[in-house]
Amino acid sequence: MPDLSVRSYLPEKMDQHGVEEKEIHQALRELEIINKKLGGYHVILNALNKIKWPDRVVVIMDLGCGGGDMLRAISKWADKKNRKVQLIGVDWNPIMTKYASECSRDFPNISFKTVSVFDEQLIQEKADITMNSLFCHHFDNDELTTLIRSMNALASTAVIVNDIHRHWFAYYSIKIITALFSKTYLVKYDGPLSVARSLTRDEWESVLASAGIRNYKLRWMWAWRWQLIIEKK
Repeated sequence: MPDLSVRSYLPEKMDQHGVEEKEIHQALRELEIINKKLGGYHVILNALNKIKWPDRVVVIMDLGCGGGDMLRAISKWADKKNRKVQLIGVDWNPIMTKYASECSRDFPNISFKTVSVFDEQLIQEKADITMNSLFCHHFDNDELTTLIRSMNALASTAVIVNDIHRHWFAYYSIKIITALFSKTYLVKYDGPLSVARSLTRDEWESVLASAGIRNYKLRWMWAWRWQLIIEKK
């Protein structure tokens, strides 16, 4: 058993260059299933329901959008709520953004940019809400502090984060689930490692303090997820 009392910094295979396109596509399909089944969408949509919503088009930027399934879920949610949204997905990997664009053809309010989330050109973008889902654990604490600061600077209304809570139950649950259903080594390897790389409440509070963020709400949600909302004044 890994020592889950401290964060792992072993690299995830999905983050590395040279991964075959077919393996990435399979992993993105499986991650979409995991999001649907394990409450990944609920964490973000629940947060959007809590935010004061202006009577205009709201721009939401998803940093580290992967296959774009979270943005498609938001678009469907907005239709049901009769809310107007413009959705922008950002990812450094062109395989991801190409796949996300192809899967989002029926969503004219979604677009994608192939750029690093740390690229200074992003500061030129305008967003009401910045968000990410199962993305923050990919970074060490210093990188994560920079990311949170950037998200906060980009957003005029709110920042929303959905990420994993590091816990032995979450680790072994995802290890068993991915071993049983996954067809790619990426998900089988990265799934449990994602839990080992994720943050506890104390670690999140430390990162937020380092980023200079004081006004936030950090809530535990099923299944072993943190919901972070930074609502701007």
